[in-house]
Amino acid sequence: MGEIRNFKSGNQDEPPPHGSMPRRLAAIIVGDIASYSRIMQADEEGTHVRVKRIERDIIQPSIIEHHGSLVKTTGDGFIAIFDSPVEAVRCSIVIQQNLIGRNASLPKHSRLEYRIGVNLGDVIVEPDDIYGDGVNIASRIEGIAQPGQVYISGAIYEQIKHKVVCGYESLGDRKVKNITDPVRVYRVLPDADAVGSTRGRRENTLIFLLAITLLIIATGVLWYLLAQPGRINEQAATPTVAPAASPQEAATQSPQPTPSLASAPPSPSPSPAPSPSATPPREPEMIAIRGGSFAMGSNDDPTERPVHQVAIKPFSIGKYPVTVQEWNECAAAKACGFTATGKDDAPVSNVSWADAQQYAAWLAQATKKPYRLPSEAEWEYAARGGTQTKYWWGDKLQPGMAGCKDCGDLAAEQPAKVGSFKPNPFGLYDMGGGIDQWVEDCWHKTYQGAPGDGSAWSSGDCSSHVLRSGSWKNDSRYVRPSNRDGYDTNVRYPTHGFRVALSP
Repeated sequence: MGEIRNFKSGNQDEPPPHGSMPRRLAAIIVGDIASYSRIMQADEEGTHVRVKRIERDIIQPSIIEHHGSLVKTTGDGFIAIFDSPVEAVRCSIVIQQNLIGRNASLPKHSRLEYRIGVNLGDVIVEPDDIYGDGVNIASRIEGIAQPGQVYISGAIYEQIKHKVVCGYESLGDRKVKNITDPVRVYRVLPDADAVGSTRGRRENTLIFLLAITLLIIATGVLWYLLAQPGRINEQAATPTVAPAASPQEAATQSPQPTPSLASAPPSPSPSPAPSPSATPPREPEMIAIRGGSFAMGSNDDPTERPVHQVAIKPFSIGKYPVTVQEWNECAAAKACGFTATGKDDAPVSNVSWADAQQYAAWLAQATKKPYRLPSEAEWEYAARGGTQTKYWWGDKLQPGMAGCKDCGDLAAEQPAKVGSFKPNPFGLYDMGGGIDQWVEDCWHKTYQGAPGDGSAWSSGDCSSHVLRSGSWKNDSRYVRPSNRDGYDTNVRYPTHGFRVALSP
């Protein structure tokens, strides 16, 4: 953020009248983007769009979820205030971890990496800003933080050291600009095991690996010796000429052939376990959709305009979003990039568009059926269920009809299992709320130039693709069948899932 032009220490020459500057003790987060000027110079418009998406998708929701308030954004950063130091640090960790996922597929020179500083101090609170040394110190701490890191003051550390499950590395007392006393600074390590000497951890790891190696060697030697008693006896005996044995003795004492690695016939090895792909995969339950035409879009949002007529050919679409159990069959077959966690009947989440394509391709190959993602037009046609109202059940929100933040169900940390709410007139579940759902189309800001035959819109910039449905973390605006949004093609996000379609 550079110089703190917008922060004032409170020691002004002419203080405002008494009562106009309430003060409070608060935890302050200050964050900004490392190398922002360089990245802006390379792509000004694109960088601005990316920053706004991060603010909308990561920073603002994380602050709200941790009971804080976003004071303001500063172009290349943000300032937030919290009553709880614990929640401030947790929020900072969540923001940084989500940004790791957002940046994973990008080259390092174009990544938007935030530095975050957190301080506890007395601040002056105004309706649209906060002032004082409490803010200044947070900003100075942020200024010395490394990209992707969270640094905290000693005041914050004393409040959270036994309350937040993470590690802390003391960076000592730091003299920061325009602050009289040195500030003790700590680096937050989200992995608690990261605390301690790096050298000591490395030495302990090497000792452990050496011990494991020696154990494996010893086990192999012991197995070899036990498996070849004849060879041991043969090597240990002194060569002598044995007296001829009688036929009876020969019959009763005839030696067994000495085992030999070179000459002994190989032991029958156990049959290899069948590969996961040898077993037919669990196919999602599909609903056949008759073709027809409908008015796609709405006038509720600029991205949903213009409303245009679209003809849809017959197709089938998943009755439910793809579940954790269905996804993990693909992961077990080594065709999908990660093993999902959660209950088997929950929708799989934290899936990128590229991940969803992997699953559809694997399912198509394993079943010899043309599985794919639905087009955006097919998804909306199916979600409407033959209706043209704001929601498929009518123009007014009704409690208990969908899984969203203000849809009448209790707030949850994860989506409900698939099929928890009523189906739409086509018999489809969770076509609104629950989990965001990827479709085939590249993201376009409006429908200007969109195809009218129901096919996927695959031209243009495909660095982002379309999401439909909204999630359990969104409000009811996202539940509307016409709602649409875009997100980075290769980035995973905790609320993103998908369902599949099938051509006739």
